[in-house]
Amino acid sequence: MRTQIFFLLGIILLSSTSCGTQYKTIPFGEVSSTFSYAEKKHWAVYAGKAANGEMVSNDDTNVNADVFFVYPTLLTNKRDSRWNAFIDDAVINEDVLKWILPYQAKAWSSSGRLFIPYYRQNHYRAFFEPYINQGGLAAQKLAYNDVKASFLYYLKHENNGRPIILAGHSQGAIHLKKLLQEFFDGTELQQKLVAAYLVGTRVKKEDFNSLKPLTTPSSTGGYVSWNSYKMGKLPKYREWFNGAITTNPVTWDNSKTSEFSQHKGLMFYNEEIFPTSLEVEVIDGLLWVSLPKVPKRFWVSFVKDYHRYDITFFWKDINQNALQRVGAFLNK
Repeated sequence: MRTQIFFLLGIILLSSTSCGTQYKTIPFGEVSSTFSYAEKKHWAVYAGKAANGEMVSNDDTNVNADVFFVYPTLLTNKRDSRWNAFIDDAVINEDVLKWILPYQAKAWSSSGRLFIPYYRQNHYRAFFEPYINQGGLAAQKLAYNDVKASFLYYLKHENNGRPIILAGHSQGAIHLKKLLQEFFDGTELQQKLVAAYLVGTRVKKEDFNSLKPLTTPSSTGGYVSWNSYKMGKLPKYREWFNGAITTNPVTWDNSKTSEFSQHKGLMFYNEEIFPTSLEVEVIDGLLWVSLPKVPKRFWVSFVKDYHRYDITFFWKDINQNALQRVGAFLNK
């Protein structure tokens, strides 16, 4: 039973559900609720302190860097007609603390003060036809505006010139890509960017003017991205990934493959790290990942799309790489 905990994470994360799935929906309407990110209840983690009181990273204002993390799509129930989550959605906010924080965001928490805003994320269906033009674009805009507002609050009240890591998964990475385009690409703020980890979404070189993909483990001022899939398998919509930036999250360089011995560790249930448990191969737009060598791995042997494990499979690799990049940034 305990082994299943690790794989339950996949249930609540955005996966490659068929675009033909029928969702309950309603016309998109004006959203009247207003709130302020000055209220700490609207943050899952603020300056290293989680909403449940846990200290997940150093909250010292003298710490060298900050990490701004945006979580993935948790609003996926096809019977839920909402276009956007409520800012105080108890179920989603609990899932952020119970699942996203330990299995994703904490991978970066050693590198700086952690900030995770709650936001009115859009429903999964908002990304696909026919829903995208029935309210989906408006729902995505609302979600991004929340992320933008939280980042601007952080920037004004907390940053004080410190280096910044942006990190997010799936929908979170989509919003961070827009944030990079609006506030970092070719601006003075780009000089404060340690790295952007845009995991689980499509990123292409032409998405930015000045920002470049990072191709060494210690390079800074750019971004990394990958989309994981089972070794030897291809998604139904293969062409969507063509040309996407695909970082090797084991070697962090231009290597097309990795060996088991190079893998620093995936995050398994009970926050247990399993090193040397997988190898990867970079192909056009996708990261092929071998079946991890973990106990009772048959639980994942039937899964082809590893999107839900984009971060957990490389938890320790990310953790160590973020530390390396912060060190390199500070030593420039």
